[in-house]
Amino acid sequence: MNCHPQIYEGKAKILYATDDPDILLAYFKDDATAFNAQKRGTIVGKGEINCQIAAHLFREIEAKGIATHFIDCPSAHEMRVKSVRILPIEVVVRNIAAGSLCQQTGISLGTILPQPLVEFYYKDDALGDPLLTRDRLLLMELATPEQLESLHSKALQVNTILQEFFQLCGITLVDFKIEFGVDNHNQILLADEISPDSCRLWLTGEPDPNLRVLDKDRFRRDLGNIEDAYQQVLARVLGVRT
Repeated sequence: MNCHPQIYEGKAKILYATDDPDILLAYFKDDATAFNAQKRGTIVGKGEINCQIAAHLFREIEAKGIATHFIDCPSAHEMRVKSVRILPIEVVVRNIAAGSLCQQTGISLGTILPQPLVEFYYKDDALGDPLLTRDRLLLMELATPEQLESLHSKALQVNTILQEFFQLCGITLVDFKIEFGVDNHNQILLADEISPDSCRLWLTGEPDPNLRVLDKDRFRRDLGNIEDAYQQVLARVLGVRT
């Protein structure tokens, strides 16, 4: 049982202090939320699965030259991470039209985009995590112009790495959400997690629009077999030798 003080609890994780002020312990929960926490539930084993998937993907990303907050995993559902100040910006990269992009533009679900689309959302549940323009982000002083350029560039690099990796898994990376933090040396690090909670993942070659879903959309849309889908992603991720 963790004896260190809890410093934060989010929808999917609890953060604890450690004996080192520069290191935090993230505990991945089985709790599931959707639509800005208006829908709540539990996905059995989700915390452990997401922790293992995120750890593996962070290692892959680090190996390709992108700095992350990941250190190691002392247990199956715990991750040691570098302490960072999270920028209140959710960075979304889209390769295929789905979700809000279809709802807000009328673009058909499954449309392959001519190039990856990078979007910035304000991380604020009370406001519904709104999509913001670059000028609005700067007006609100959520990041500097240099930081925004870095987020955009790093997001595209992460997208390339993840697309190539998931292709080896037989999985199509539709879109994903990532977050970044700033460490004590003012370095921008990829933070939070990368998992079926934060990515849209489709089973490559599966024509059925419901059967192909391997991510949290199974929970959002009441498609069932949620645990099986997450387990399948984990098995495929761990089965790849890069």
